[in-house]
Amino acid sequence: MASKKILVVFGATGNQGGSVVDSMLDDPVTAKEFHIRGITRDPSKPNAKALEARGVECVAADIDNKEHIQSALKDAYAVFAMTNYWEKMDPELETNQGKSIADAARVGYHHLILRIAADNQSQEAGVQHLIWSSLLSVTELTGGKFSGVEHFDSKAAVEKYIREIGVPATFFMPGFFMSNIPGGMMRPAPPDNDWTLALPMPSDTPIPLFDSGDDTGKFVKGILQHRSEVLGKQIYGATAYYTPDQIVSIFKGVKPEAGKSAKFSQLSEEVYKGMLAGAGMPKKAQDELYENMAFMHDYGYYGKAELDESHSILDEKATTLAEFFQKAKALEGVN
Repeated sequence: MASKKILVVFGATGNQGGSVVDSMLDDPVTAKEFHIRGITRDPSKPNAKALEARGVECVAADIDNKEHIQSALKDAYAVFAMTNYWEKMDPELETNQGKSIADAARVGYHHLILRIAADNQSQEAGVQHLIWSSLLSVTELTGGKFSGVEHFDSKAAVEKYIREIGVPATFFMPGFFMSNIPGGMMRPAPPDNDWTLALPMPSDTPIPLFDSGDDTGKFVKGILQHRSEVLGKQIYGATAYYTPDQIVSIFKGVKPEAGKSAKFSQLSEEVYKGMLAGAGMPKKAQDELYENMAFMHDYGYYGKAELDESHSILDEKATTLAEFFQKAKALEGVN
C-alpha cells in the first residue's frame, strides 16, 4: 500500500463514488497506481464489505465532523469529494461540509510543501489533487433572475472557497442525470398511457445528459490522469446536449412499440409544481426544481459551454442516451 498513491473517495458505496471506485479498480494502470480509501458512514454494511473484498480500505467518517475528515485524508495524494444537498436541503450545511473537506486538503497540501522545502523531498505524500463535485452558481449565471437553485449555488460557493485558499483542485461538474428520465420525467401518462416526457421548458432546450452510475468514474479517472492539464479547470461531466425533442426521438428508436405514441409535453410552472406536490415534495423543493429546469433554456446548464475539452481527457467513451435507455431498469419489459 505504501508504494501506491492514496485516493480518498467520499460516498464510495453510493452511485457516483462507487463509479469512481469501479473505474479506478477496473483499469489495470490506475489499479496499480492508486490505493482506494473509501469514506462511508458504516463500514460494516454489505456494500462496504464488498468494496473491502476488492481491496478498498473502507473508513468510517462523519462528513459533519472536521476531525473525522482530517483523519480520512491522512497521507492522501488525491481526493474525490462530493456532498448530498438533498439529504437535508440545507445550503449552509452543504457549503460547510465542502469547506471542511477543502480545509483538510489544504492542511495536507501545506504540510507537503513544508516537507519538500525542509528536506528537499520528492512529492510522495500530501493532498496534491482535490476533485470537487461542483456546479455553477445559477444566481450569478442568471444575474439573480433564478436565485433559488440552492443545490447549484452551494456547491459553487465551495468551489470559490477552494480557489481562494489555494488547494490544487479540479472541479467536476456532473450533468443532468439520465436516470431522472425513464420512469420519472418520462412515463406513461393518462388518458391513453402514451409515454410522455413532461418538463417545464421549451422542446429545444439543450440538456447535458450524464450517466452518473457508469460515467462519473470515467471522468474522474481522466482528471487524475491529466492532472497538470486540468488543475484549476471545470470538467463538464456529460455525454452530449440533448433537447426534449431529441430525447423522445431516441426513445422511439430504442423502444419502437412504446415509442409509437411517445411525445414531449411542455408544462406550465403551476402544473409542474402541482405534480411535485402530488409526489409529496415540500414547497421549497418544488420552487427549487422548477427554477432548475427553467434557467436552462436561456442561460444553459453549463452557461452554454462546449463539451469537447472535457471529453478529451477520457479514455473510455461516455454512455449515450440510447445506450442508457437500453439498460435502464425502469424500462425493463418495455418494447
